[in-house]
Amino acid sequence: MNKLFLLLSFFLLPLIIINAKIKLPSILSDNMVLQQNGNVKLWGNAGPDKKISIKTSWDKKAYKTVSDNTGKWQISVQTPTAGGPYEIRISDGDELVLKNVLIGEVWFCSGQSNMEMPLKGFGVQQQADGAVDVILKAKESTPIRIYSNDYDEKGWTYQHSKKPLEECKGQWYTNSSENVASTSATAYYFAKYLQEVLDVPVGIVVASWGGSDIIAWMSEETVKPFGVDLSHLADSFDLSKKSKQRVACLLYNAKIAPLLNYKIKGFLWYQGEENRNSPDMYEKLFPAMVKDYRSKWGIGDFPFYSVEIAPYNYEDPNKINVAEFREMQLRITKEIPNSGIALTTDLGDPYSIHPGKKNDVGKRLAFWALAKDYGKKNIGYATPVYKSMEVEKSKINISFENAIKDNGLKPVQKPLSSFEIAGEDKVFYPAQAFIDNKTRKLSVWNDSIQKPIAVRYAFKNYAEASLFDSFGLPVAAFRTDNWEK
Repeated sequence: MNKLFLLLSFFLLPLIIINAKIKLPSILSDNMVLQQNGNVKLWGNAGPDKKISIKTSWDKKAYKTVSDNTGKWQISVQTPTAGGPYEIRISDGDELVLKNVLIGEVWFCSGQSNMEMPLKGFGVQQQADGAVDVILKAKESTPIRIYSNDYDEKGWTYQHSKKPLEECKGQWYTNSSENVASTSATAYYFAKYLQEVLDVPVGIVVASWGGSDIIAWMSEETVKPFGVDLSHLADSFDLSKKSKQRVACLLYNAKIAPLLNYKIKGFLWYQGEENRNSPDMYEKLFPAMVKDYRSKWGIGDFPFYSVEIAPYNYEDPNKINVAEFREMQLRITKEIPNSGIALTTDLGDPYSIHPGKKNDVGKRLAFWALAKDYGKKNIGYATPVYKSMEVEKSKINISFENAIKDNGLKPVQKPLSSFEIAGEDKVFYPAQAFIDNKTRKLSVWNDSIQKPIAVRYAFKNYAEASLFDSFGLPVAAFRTDNWEK
């Protein structure tokens, strides 16, 4: 009996393969959003050497290709200006129909728990600001779609792999109240604002994991030159006792690699808390990751916008190790082409590493995109950052980049807080600071220090923001010195 079964299997297997049905990756499905006005890739599996025909309802055009000897196929189709819903018919003899497809703007959103945090919050963790209203008012007719490989109807889906995968678990969700509640608050607020301003469909692809280290999101060939231990990638290595989100390459392989064919407009990144004590290494890793992602997507230097990790007490609110990390984040953003950073100087929570003000984070990311990628004028997005200092008697005057006369520091009627000043002893003391409403010049002083040499503003793990530009965006925390303490 067993021999007969094996013999039949041997002869029938080729027939099973030949008659294999078309199978698409999870990212290509009903409800998806395709990037407008360009060539986008469609791909999947069928039987070996099968003729594949694709018809798109927006132009009635037929696209044809042939699968290779393993059944894999890929083809590019031309998308129109934003609109929909449309259908895509894919056939190898048996037809598969993708329905409710929209054409619009697609953004990839990734990072650790502050990107992962859904509008409804993490269990006992507070909800995101405004979440109740947004969830209750969500309508499926609103052309926002969410693809996530973070969760499904059974809960969180923590995917990882030692090798780059071609497919991952994931699903496109419509803009229903139930779906919105479980969506990344940062990503959703970005999409909501973008959709309202541009009046086009917006798709967000969300791939995140709380507590993740940047090396987990990097490919093996990119992280290897930095001396990172990669022994865990061996087939025989037991990962059961490892924190998967902190191990090199595991999240890239499972949550990024399978989606590299999917055309995007740009990338949003909210991560860094896990690396806060290693700013020097992060300063090397982050640009390498961005460069690698752009290379692998193969669509040029697409916009890459990150989020500054927010002020929080951490181990000690008065230490500066996390302030140094935020300083580094701002510095490397200037060095990476076509990038920007949403500042959170005023959005921190001393008692929660997951501050609830995700609406502001999402909007600030949207400001960058709207100004740089969609041509919107007269909006604030790149807030003032420290440029230089000048000692004038017993005061220090501070100059800023991105702070022109008509778009500079916000006039104030009271002294500013979170400023410190140091004299020749290099000891910092609380300082007074004031903006001249005519010249917009910021002056800092302490009456007991006659020869000041350095100023710091909000340069601690946690500090209250008091300095804003004329658009209401926070000025970046800064220091004029480079001392260790």
